[in-house]
Amino acid sequence: MRYGMNKVLVVEDEDILREVIVDYLVENGYQALEAADGEKALELFLANSVDLVILDIVLPKVDGWSVCRRIRRNSGIPIIILTARSDEDDSLLGYELGADDYLIKPYSPRVLMAKVKRFLEKTSGTVEEMQISAGGILLNLGSRCVSVEGDPINLTHTEFEILAYLMQNKGLVITREQLITKLWGYDFYGDEKTVNSHIRNLRSKLGSKGSSIVTVIRSGYKFTEEQL
Repeated sequence: MRYGMNKVLVVEDEDILREVIVDYLVENGYQALEAADGEKALELFLANSVDLVILDIVLPKVDGWSVCRRIRRNSGIPIIILTARSDEDDSLLGYELGADDYLIKPYSPRVLMAKVKRFLEKTSGTVEEMQISAGGILLNLGSRCVSVEGDPINLTHTEFEILAYLMQNKGLVITREQLITKLWGYDFYGDEKTVNSHIRNLRSKLGSKGSSIVTVIRSGYKFTEEQL
């Protein structure tokens, strides 16, 4: 099954690994852009309409953390981080910088492709002009745009999905396990701290409306129009 011609930027300094990823992408019907260092990655990102980034952390010239940070200044597209380290602090830093998912080397290219498809399936296809409005927040599921009191805000792919899920289930408690399954599936490698990190970033971007996302102790989160 082919998923259209989404454009994926592959940032990996190891030539063999990069070639394997690119081959898998092409076989699955994607366009692939290649960068062997962080500087080239940023050049390609700025010059092209990219739908998703596969990003190694240890890179020449500009490291992956800096690349992630700079992309997030301009775009909310999905970013999947590749890292040779399993340090929990590394994964949490990635999420705090706006990454949507990560894989620890060595990893299965098929697992990586499954994650790519999962992200791009949510951002491709027919656009439906469906809006959700609550508590001064307006969310458009088709255009994936969000505004707070009329002012647009830039959310990452994962932040948008969390907000949409909570607003669609306004007033209901959504557990962290439900969020993990909804966003990443059953093969997710992280833990509940990942969800906490995304929620913290989302609340910050919502400003005064961030209190609409309420933490329910030992349960999860819920969206409410009552400002706390």
